[in-house]
Amino acid sequence: MARRTGRPSYQLDKADVRRQRTVRFAAVAGVIALVTALLGGLIGYQVGRPDATEATIASIKQDEAKRDAQQIVELIETARRVRDQVAPVLTAIKTETTAAGRAPDPAKARQWQEVMRQAAEPFADPPSGTTATNVARGGLRGAVQQASLAVDAYALAAGVPAAQRAALLDVTARQAAEAATIWSVAATQLDQISVDSGQGHQHVFLDTDSHEGALTPDGAAEGTGG
Repeated sequence: MARRTGRPSYQLDKADVRRQRTVRFAAVAGVIALVTALLGGLIGYQVGRPDATEATIASIKQDEAKRDAQQIVELIETARRVRDQVAPVLTAIKTETTAAGRAPDPAKARQWQEVMRQAAEPFADPPSGTTATNVARGGLRGAVQQASLAVDAYALAAGVPAAQRAALLDVTARQAAEAATIWSVAATQLDQISVDSGQGHQHVFLDTDSHEGALTPDGAAEGTGG
């Protein structure tokens, strides 16, 4: 059986040659594009993914945020308890120091000093938190310390002659008012960090008069805004 033979390559139609070249070029271009895409994806993944240091920093920040949120919840609870201890004392001092001719009561002074000692206990060894949380806690502690000074001044007034009593009672009243003002600033800060941490508005304020210089609640509903 005779073997079939085709035309010699030099006799091939030029169109066929061009078509073959086009197919080869297309195949090569496809391979190059695929390799480029794979390399680009690999490089992008390597560049885009966080390295070990970045991942560690992100984890630390996340842990700090959780710890701070818990500290804020605990600080709000502490502030409410301490407010319930301090507020009656400051109110009583205001009454005692504005009553004309009333002599300070040593028994009341001793009772109030014990109350203030108990109110100061939660702030004796505070945990370390974020700056914003530390500011709120420090403000509450400062208010308690100032209230304690007011009580001590009242106690001193109870043990001095009547001629010296008026001056000490005036100091007592001013220290009590200053304690209320400091508390209001701390309570405002506490309200803000509560909102920032997702707890919503928490108004742990004393019953004070804004005309005396103390800050007052913003009027937002309790628990909203978180």
